[in-house]
Amino acid sequence: MRTNLNPLFGCLVAVFLTTVTFGCKGKASGNVNTTDTVATAKPVGPSFNADSAYAFTAAQCAFGPRVMNSAAHDKCGKWIVEKFKQYGCEVKEQTADLKGYDGTVLKSTNIIARFNPQAKRRILICAHWDSRPWADNDPDSTNHKKPVMAANDGASGVAVMLELARQLQADKKLTVGVDFVCFDAEDWGVPTWATGYQNSEDSWALGAQYYAKNFPTAVKPQFGILLDMVGGEGAQFYREGMSVQLAPDVVGRVWEAAKSAGYGSYFPDNIGGMVTDDHVPVNQYAGIPTVDIIPYYPDCQQSSFGPTWHTVNDTMEHIDKNTLQAVGQTVIQVLYSL
Repeated sequence: MRTNLNPLFGCLVAVFLTTVTFGCKGKASGNVNTTDTVATAKPVGPSFNADSAYAFTAAQCAFGPRVMNSAAHDKCGKWIVEKFKQYGCEVKEQTADLKGYDGTVLKSTNIIARFNPQAKRRILICAHWDSRPWADNDPDSTNHKKPVMAANDGASGVAVMLELARQLQADKKLTVGVDFVCFDAEDWGVPTWATGYQNSEDSWALGAQYYAKNFPTAVKPQFGILLDMVGGEGAQFYREGMSVQLAPDVVGRVWEAAKSAGYGSYFPDNIGGMVTDDHVPVNQYAGIPTVDIIPYYPDCQQSSFGPTWHTVNDTMEHIDKNTLQAVGQTVIQVLYSL
């Protein structure tokens, strides 16, 4: 992932990259008011189960870092496929050999799980499921070539989608279709320690690029929501700049849904960073207006994505069920308000 001040394509590499002691949690830390809009909230749809989403996050981490071309990656991918099938989705695996920044051939699999596949009106919910191979934003430089567990930066988004699929199957009332897409090869962008390589924007989000350029189904979703790092401690989800530029109507829909669900404090109306992430190729190449729900920590000097981003500390110890709840219930609010 990349925070960027220019509307260029790519994915996440930190912006305010000052090395500080681990532990900054940004403006949101410890003081997120989870009841600020509850009195006026008008929630619809089933209740999101954060305990279940937390368990799905932990289950992915139990495989180890899901680094491309690794056994842990492949085993976790099979587990994700089976879970979506368990919850009644029609699942397709979109495989491709993609080239990493250094020429490495990456055995990539986008997992596409379709709930209510016959529905003509469809919504895209997506996240990436691979782990960053290198903790190159860790405060300790000796960790820079170690893999990231990616509890938040990957697993949390997939976990929210799995819990959504579970809820939709149990509720049986949603009439629209949902395409859950787990993008692969998102986090293979040029590491900060690599020499002799241009930090090319398109070295990131490789799976999303492939999906968007080789759209695999006949019916395109009406709009999309990308879930990226949606389980972190102290997270708030400012309106992301590229989303505001590319899909302003969807931004309005999602952020208003957060207020209606009672979680407006997690979704400030302020504009955050401009992030080039998986949603950018989906907008540009597939033509699906898609927004990015991604945290913004304005006061965290280590990274505007929070203190665990691309560090060895991106582990279950820093996953907050309250954050998972806020995001999951907001997405339910969007789906059941259509």
